[in-house]
Amino acid sequence: MNPLELIDKYYKDSPELRHILLTHSQQVATRALQIVDRHPELKADRQFVEEAAMLHDIGIIFCDAPKIYCFGDHKYIEHGYLGAELLRREGLPRHAGVAERHTGSGITLEQVIREELPLPERDYCPQTLEEEIICYADKFYSKSHLDEETPYQKVRYNIWRYGHEAVQRFDNWQKRFEPELTL
Repeated sequence: MNPLELIDKYYKDSPELRHILLTHSQQVATRALQIVDRHPELKADRQFVEEAAMLHDIGIIFCDAPKIYCFGDHKYIEHGYLGAELLRREGLPRHAGVAERHTGSGITLEQVIREELPLPERDYCPQTLEEEIICYADKFYSKSHLDEETPYQKVRYNIWRYGHEAVQRFDNWQKRFEPELTL
């Protein structure tokens, strides 16, 4: 499957947003593939990681985030499950899992309920190795600052808004995927 064909199908009328999505997704895919290549012992599905990294944010078009040319009706936090619904309709349930579970370092059902998040009540934490790799790689790149890689320390700080459990998940991924990074 060619992720660009699917992106073009939904983003053809939004060239600025398409550029942002493609740039960000390529950054995430590059880092995720570097992790896969550095760790053959993990036996991650390389082709799937590349495709899913390119499609993980496909749901942003449905959200309201004018600074990045998103003019939809939904809150930005909803882009994961909205993208997952789109990918399921396209016959890509495995890719949908990545889209649905890449926000923060995952969002628990308890967080959804406690914080009254505008999400269907379920768990949004990565469940597979490939989901973890893409979720981790995504944290280093912002759609509002395309020319910058977020430093590890800042990524970790940003994850604190999702709580201690989220930071622990991220720290575990860092130790597993990029142990050379340090605080």
